[in-house]
Amino acid sequence: MSELDEQIQNRRAKRERLAAAGVAVYPHRYDWDLQPAEVCSRYGDRTAEELDAAAVRLRVPGRVLAIREHGKTAFLDLHDGRAKLQLLVRKDQLADAGRLVLENLDLGDLVGAAGLLLRTRTGELSLRADDLTLLAKALRPLPEKWHGLADVEARYRQRYLDLATSPESRRVFEVRAALVAGIREFLDTRGFLEVETPMMQVLAGGAVARPFRTHHNALDLDLYLRIAPELYLKRLLVGGIPRVYEINRNFRNEGISTRHNPEFTMLEFYAAYADCGDMIGWTEEMVSGLAERVLPMLGTAGTPGVPPAPPDSATMPGSPENSETHGTREVHPPAAASQSALDYRRPWPRYGVREALTRFGGVDPARLEDAAALAEELSARRLPAPPAGGYGHLLMALFDHLVEPHLTQPTFILDYPVEVSPLAKQRADDPRFTERFELYAGGMEIANGFSELNDPDVQADRFRQQLAARERGDAEAHLFDHDYVRALEHGMPPAGGTGLGIDRLTMLFTGRASIRDVILFPLLRPEAHGARGEP
Repeated sequence: MSELDEQIQNRRAKRERLAAAGVAVYPHRYDWDLQPAEVCSRYGDRTAEELDAAAVRLRVPGRVLAIREHGKTAFLDLHDGRAKLQLLVRKDQLADAGRLVLENLDLGDLVGAAGLLLRTRTGELSLRADDLTLLAKALRPLPEKWHGLADVEARYRQRYLDLATSPESRRVFEVRAALVAGIREFLDTRGFLEVETPMMQVLAGGAVARPFRTHHNALDLDLYLRIAPELYLKRLLVGGIPRVYEINRNFRNEGISTRHNPEFTMLEFYAAYADCGDMIGWTEEMVSGLAERVLPMLGTAGTPGVPPAPPDSATMPGSPENSETHGTREVHPPAAASQSALDYRRPWPRYGVREALTRFGGVDPARLEDAAALAEELSARRLPAPPAGGYGHLLMALFDHLVEPHLTQPTFILDYPVEVSPLAKQRADDPRFTERFELYAGGMEIANGFSELNDPDVQADRFRQQLAARERGDAEAHLFDHDYVRALEHGMPPAGGTGLGIDRLTMLFTGRASIRDVILFPLLRPEAHGARGEP
């Protein structure tokens, strides 16, 4: 018998002893006043004399993470995932049931304690418990020294243990929730309507990416999981809703890395009678405002930024090569970013793609004007050329290698080639480029937006170009969406749209190196035992 099996057996034996004595091992409910973190927040600054005078009596639930016995007295650390409260328990002050619970207590058990608040001789805020109620018996032990656990995958796979024992992990997801709440508040107050669009679609549209396929049995119909909600949201502009947004789950059947998860969360918002410049302004205002709102939660109140995430050093084979449109696009892992704080104060620098290549990559501007010169530049720098060898793809291949690693501070990149922007409106002064931007920070793309293409004939031509690229072997090229073109033929007002990655923004604000750190349950290979639901 392994050590783990022996521990489980011992815990089960304790559960049986408690049940045999009439103790409810898994009671239906527990009436409580405050959780440990709330107790510490509300009473943490009270002196021993103030607590004694107030005679504060509380009922507090939590998980037992430490047990220290000194004769007839036991000290327990009661935790709620955010903070701990010490319990001071004298065995002779407990009723029979409470004493039996204490005698059969294990680390990880959930209990409720009732008693008076005090400060011990060492000054620690504590609850002198005269009642101890078992709320749930833990049959498996907590991992030893969880905070120093080297197996990071175990933290992702057993997120419940990560959250139960690591306040730092808990804080990441509190920050994420605050970001989403702040986004909703920002858009709601500006007249945007939150909507929901289909997650199962007949055509996978709105981005250039490989979709997941599924099948609807009743309709005998193959469907795709959504890669982006864009085309449905713009149909709503045609329908007369002038400002819409969706915080959406997207699915892309592509590689996994520290920047990519097959299931991820995006914000997309669209405004009629707006353009790329308006979207840049809103995006800048939103993200800088979120920084002011959220950073104090991390103990960085009064500072303009947080340390950027480390480079994407764990990119796995098969990472997406291009997911243009309002999704995120990243090809190569950025170089190590400076550990200086990011500065979210407006305004942020803005560079065109070609300007950025000259400024950060040292490329002669004269070599950025035709495909042949770009191909020569890639070859001279021993950089791989993209499969699609047109001007726009070659330009972006240079950009991805030479510019992205330098974009640590929040920076807008503008004027993307039309070949990689099939849904964006062309610039009036140079039809090779579109009115499109991407926001970079911490060496990765955070947001993407543009003036929306609303000419149905031009959009149909762009779709045909994408189909031609698909015939040349580009599996991620966009399909022809006839209904979307028909919607445009009814007239879509001039509009701007933006997509912002919630996962990456959370990574940025919390300084996390991997997207798996900010997704509660990231996709992992199943464990061998019970991988497919077997008992």
